Amino acid sequence: MFKTGAFKAGIVCISLFSIVTISGCLDGQTTGQKEQFGTLGGAIIGGLLGAQVGDGSGQLAAVAAGTLLGAFIGNEIGTSLDKADQLYAERTAQTALESAPTGTTSSWANPDNGHSGTFTPTDTYFRDEYTPCREYQQTVTIGGRTEQAYGTACRDANGDWRIQS
Repeated sequence: MFKTGAFKAGIVCISLFSIVTISGCLDGQTTGQKEQFGTLGGAIIGGLLGAQVGDGSGQLAAVAAGTLLGAFIGNEIGTSLDKADQLYAERTAQTALESAPTGTTSSWANPDNGHSGTFTPTDTYFRDEYTPCREYQQTVTIGGRTEQAYGTACRDANGDWRIQS
């Protein structure tokens, strides 16, 4: 009735289309819903990819492994900062680096999903005669869980603040 390769390819295309369609609806969803859709979408895609890799009796193991890995990755993506969160955080960091006195905390919050964060310059110095740098502390809160980061940003030749590695 169907050739196995063509049938699998058709299932992959239909499933990927469904996942992309569902993920397009996530912008207005809460964090918990994003996690659920991410987990489900990742599991489906992982399972389908596992079906493409495995063959014969190993196909079932490949599908299972792909499903578990896809679910884990999808959940992680669903819990991460969305584009709006990233924009709020980046604008707050740039403003704080540019004009906030050392020790002054600037905050951001996304009213659509409740994610929030802070950015505090903790020291200001010059790396050389022309390059100002600022050490900072940053927090991000997602779903009631707060993570902290520390780092240094220096002004580049274009006048933009760049995080140093």
